Amino acid sequence: MHIAPHDNHNRAIVDLHDALVPLVYFNIIRLKAGESFDYRTPGYETCVVPATGTVTVETMGETFAAIGHRGADVWDGEPEGVYVPSDTGARITALTETETFIAGAQFAETLRPFAVRAADIDRVQYGSDDTKTHRKIKHILGAAYHDRVGRLLVSELFTVGAGGWSGFPSHKHDTDRLPDETRHDECYNFRFRPDYGSGLQMLQRVDNEPGDAYHIMNRSTVLIDKGYHPCCVLPGYEMYYFTILGGQSQRSLKQYFQPTHAAQLHTIPGIMDMVAKFK
Repeated sequence: MHIAPHDNHNRAIVDLHDALVPLVYFNIIRLKAGESFDYRTPGYETCVVPATGTVTVETMGETFAAIGHRGADVWDGEPEGVYVPSDTGARITALTETETFIAGAQFAETLRPFAVRAADIDRVQYGSDDTKTHRKIKHILGAAYHDRVGRLLVSELFTVGAGGWSGFPSHKHDTDRLPDETRHDECYNFRFRPDYGSGLQMLQRVDNEPGDAYHIMNRSTVLIDKGYHPCCVLPGYEMYYFTILGGQSQRSLKQYFQPTHAAQLHTIPGIMDMVAKFK
């Protein structure tokens, strides 16, 4: 499902218990310096990540000050975030004008909050310019926090260079059938540089049969409930997408690669390193 770019007025873009992707939650809030936003997501743990600007997050009696130091866009600096436990109220206060992502996953237990600073970000780079798959991933809630988070995985993905493919070799994660695959609902929010760039999100439900494609633009949101889902950006533009994954039965993601293209796991550099970080 493609949700076209729009002003959501600080209301959830993907709300709790969404009919298509019930395991994830997504909101974008926009605040001017000094403004605050209060929220609580019963049954969902969340992560607050400023796309631009700087915020302070208060939750469970703790204050996490000066989170995020980006300027005009997501290419301007490193991500930071704050983990907010399930069933816990939180207040986000803007220290500068900000656009802030709130990513969530369904999880019943209440853990403890913590901050993820720029120095703590887990980075991986894979693919190649020759194969048009060169990509950089910045894991905000990745493998390093496996014991402190319930079901939520949060990352930022960047195409490297101008034009190319991401999410390839094509994979899916819509069925719990260990050890081959786990069910993880997924949500993307895209950005392009320059911002009038655009791309394509593919969704192939069955291997080697026709599927669907969506024209994605700056601030497009895409929901992935099932199927193989590579995406690409037009030549001459850079693409970023904020990624939220919520597991049904476990946090670690086990991707099932599309049989038709599985041989390319051995031709694209760094694929196994990328897979290992989604844990």
